[in-house]
Amino acid sequence: MPLAPYAADPAASRGREFDQPGHGVRGPRSDFQRDRDRIIHSIAFRRLAGKTQVFVAPDGDHYRVRLTHSLEVAQIGRVVARDLGLDEDLTEALCLAHDLGHPPFGHPGEEALDASLQPHGGFCHNEHALRTIMRIDSPYCGMPGLNLSWETLEGLAKHNGSVTKPNWALAELDAAFPLDLARWPSLEAQVAALADDIAYDNHDIDDGLRAGFLDMEQLLELDFVADMWRRVEKRFPDATTEEKQRELVRSQIGVMVNDLLETTKANLQGIGSIAEVRGAGVAIAAFSPAMAEQERALKRFMYANLYHHDAQLRAADSARGVIAKLYAAYDQDPSLMPDGWAARLPQQQPARARHIADFIAGMTDRYAMDQFAKVFGKRPEGLSNV
Repeated sequence: MPLAPYAADPAASRGREFDQPGHGVRGPRSDFQRDRDRIIHSIAFRRLAGKTQVFVAPDGDHYRVRLTHSLEVAQIGRVVARDLGLDEDLTEALCLAHDLGHPPFGHPGEEALDASLQPHGGFCHNEHALRTIMRIDSPYCGMPGLNLSWETLEGLAKHNGSVTKPNWALAELDAAFPLDLARWPSLEAQVAALADDIAYDNHDIDDGLRAGFLDMEQLLELDFVADMWRRVEKRFPDATTEEKQRELVRSQIGVMVNDLLETTKANLQGIGSIAEVRGAGVAIAAFSPAMAEQERALKRFMYANLYHHDAQLRAADSARGVIAKLYAAYDQDPSLMPDGWAARLPQQQPARARHIADFIAGMTDRYAMDQFAKVFGKRPEGLSNV
């Protein structure tokens, strides 16, 4: 399928930060296909299998983790990109990489790292994703990072819109390889951001119901969910409740995707190039106003009933304690870190503190618990929330 005129064109890529002579020897792939493949083959991507999505180090095999969530986001993103005539490979790469900067234990882990690094610039998982793929995860000889294309890096930096006040991590990277932060990103990046919303809004319902943190009576207080549930019951009157709940999640994803496509196509009227997309000053990929309000209501509900559930809050407190104590221990005695990380520790601040945070941010949930046990002689308590 030919690309739309407003799509990102791999043949017109702005290139990579570092030259790689002979990079074409591994098959006839576009630059964006190479980016996607580099992300999939990276250590950082593999570690997503052990990082919290909603539930910390879940014992159940059916709960989502950052890896399965990222795959589901990519599936939604590709569907939307294909229908809009966008570059599917760039969209997929952005979807797969959007959570690479998450530390162990999800947002509570991020909050603890941010607090520990306040004297040294703080911590942000979005911007740490760029730091991870541009400097930390380095599989190539003679250069740092995955050396992804400008368009992929730009999309990750700005998938939530233009950036006017980057933190230290993104500011350093932008100074080395300018990403035009003040302008809006490609449609591929905008689609990736909304695919993320669609995936976790609905799949977290699935996990919340499975864990018993949500029940249908609560969910049916939302008009959007109640309307969809009535449609499911009408279509499948003899199905079990569990089957209908899964159909509810699928149906909501479909409705949100269709709304996104319809609204975005309307917004694209008169847009004839990617330059016009970047210069629009607003998001072009979007939900309709009605759907946007329903999506916000769903988020409010999920925060009140799932993310801020008592069991979740207790686990979050424990997770913040684990990360804060690990950071303090490594800061006081860097020899507690593995030899390679300890040997590379800078002596001056803020580089020293940021190096310690890089090590902790790369941990999986279980590795963080193992390191805690190694340092303090006991396993952390209170982290299981399912």
